Parts: sequence; C-alpha cells; structure tokens
Amino acid sequence: MTTAAARGLGWPGPPDPAGAEPAWPGALGWPPAPASGADDPAAPEAATTADTGPEMPIARAARAALAARAGSETWPRPGSCRIITIANQKGGVGKTTTAVNLAASLALYGQRVLVLDLDPQGNASTALDVDHHSGVTSVYNVLVEGQPLASVVRPAASIPQLYCAPATIDLAGAEIELVPLVARESRLVRALAGFDSSGLDYIFIDCPPSLGLLTVNALVAAPEILIPIQCEYYALEGLEQLLRTVDLVRSHLNPALAVSTILLTMFDGRTRLASQVADEVRAHFGEIVLSAVIPRSVRVSEAPSYGQSVMTYDPGSNGAQAYLAAAKEMAYRKAPQA
Repeated sequence: MTTAAARGLGWPGPPDPAGAEPAWPGALGWPPAPASGADDPAAPEAATTADTGPEMPIARAARAALAARAGSETWPRPGSCRIITIANQKGGVGKTTTAVNLAASLALYGQRVLVLDLDPQGNASTALDVDHHSGVTSVYNVLVEGQPLASVVRPAASIPQLYCAPATIDLAGAEIELVPLVARESRLVRALAGFDSSGLDYIFIDCPPSLGLLTVNALVAAPEILIPIQCEYYALEGLEQLLRTVDLVRSHLNPALAVSTILLTMFDGRTRLASQVADEVRAHFGEIVLSAVIPRSVRVSEAPSYGQSVMTYDPGSNGAQAYLAAAKEMAYRKAPQA
C-alpha cells in the first residue's frame, strides 16, 4: 500500500525524520522562546498511539478536546518566576507524580516550566523522557561541582515549553559529599541565583523522601512549598516533623519560606477514611488546601513507563483531569507575599 493510500485510510504513515529534538541550551538559547502556533499538537499524540496500540474513539476525542483547549486558552502568568519545592519525607505520597503532571498541565496552557529533579531515583526525569543514566551531567554536578544550572537543563520530549534538570544515581552520594562543603545548605539557592529564570514562569523542585541535605537545599532555595498528602492515616503522622523542619529552615536559613499549597492525593472515594483525612486536613490548613483532589488512577501510574506525563498519555482520564484542575487553581492563585 502506498503512503498516500495509507494516509487516506487514517493510518499515520512513516514517521517524519525532521522531528528531531533541539539540543539545550546551545540551539535553543536562553531564555527559551515561547512556542509558536506552528507546532503540531498531534505529534506527541501520534507517538502515544504508537506506544499504546489502537486507541478508542472516546480517548481520541478526549485528546482532541484537550489539544483544542490547550491551544485556545492561556492561563495567567505570574509576575515573576515562582519557585516551588514539592516535599514530604514520607515516600509514596505522589511528590514526583505531582511535580511532573502539574508542570505538564501548566506548560500545555502557555506557561514556561522547569522541573528540577532532586531525587536520586530520577523518576521525574524518567517521566519527562530526559536521559539520566550514570555519567550524564545532572543536578549532582551543579550541587557538588558548582557547574552552572543552565548547562544541565534539557527540554522534555513531548511538551513544548517544559524543561527538566535531570537527576542521576550519582546524587545518592551527594548528601555525604556535601557535608564538608562551606554553606552546604545553600548550594542550590546559589545555583538558582546564577541562573537566568526570566524566561520561566515556574520552577518545581522534586525532593527525595527524606529530610536530609538535598531536601534542606530545596527548602532554602524556594519561597514556596507544596505538600502532597496521601488520604490515609499514616500520611498525617509524618506531617508534623516536616512542618517542624520548615519552621527551622524559615527561622535560620530562609525567612521567606511558606507552605503555600497542600494537595490531597490518592483519594479513594469508596472509603470513609479518605474523606475523614481530607476533612481533617482542610479543617487544619484552610485555604491553602487545593479544592482539586487527585484520585487513585491506574493511568497516572502507567504513564511514566512510556516516558510521559498522564497529560499526554491519557488526557481524558480522571487523574489527568484532576491534575489539570489543580494546576489551573494554582495558576489563578497569587503567590503568597513574604
């Protein structure tokens, strides 16, 4: 069958060899230019279809609707770049998932976003399809060796205006290597001070599940902290220790630090416990808790295995729509004043 005939039947045809991804930062320059209207919104979706097999009409319609909304609406941009640390020392509460999907949602709606992966596991780098094998220049080189942050930033594969500073396994030893260094808690804030963020609207810092030097560096570097809280009892137990650490960092290292956002994740509406935890968190923290709640979703869990966020993997899923609502709520909220 000829290529023209195949396309007439709806088959995507051979891939376009001209779709090569530009290098960073030489070919793109800094700050990154806003994406032009000439970008083909179907390109990432075609890759998704190839990875996941034939898609159902309802999924295709959801993709088309999301692409249309992303192309026709631009959310308000902050007056200056918002730097937000996403932290919770409890593992498995959705820190990386939240960082990746909030960043993807904001980028789809006209924001320019950088995800700074500070977790040695490098899961945020995986989800954004950015190379992070051992030996790749990464955040480790920035923190330990003092390399410029701009030298490690890479564009995400599937979404324009979304960038990632990857983490490698080398970062696992950084906590020990940072101990003898002067001002070890301020290595990241100094790197960000030397980084031109004027071309960005948001920087999300994804933290490891601990309260070690990497997380402390992230708390010192950002004026805002977003805390994902799993809707289960155990998630509340470690919250007190995290808030004490935030208070210590605010008192001694970063007076501007504030808990600006709390996001309820992994909500299971079938259980009374999830509703009770959500009610308790809202009663205690008030307006900083987002109205949007992230449900448990298989599609959200599957997306990183394809090197994607759920926003491109299955934009019609409940998880994608919940993260979209959370991102929109953040975009329309003003950053807290110091």
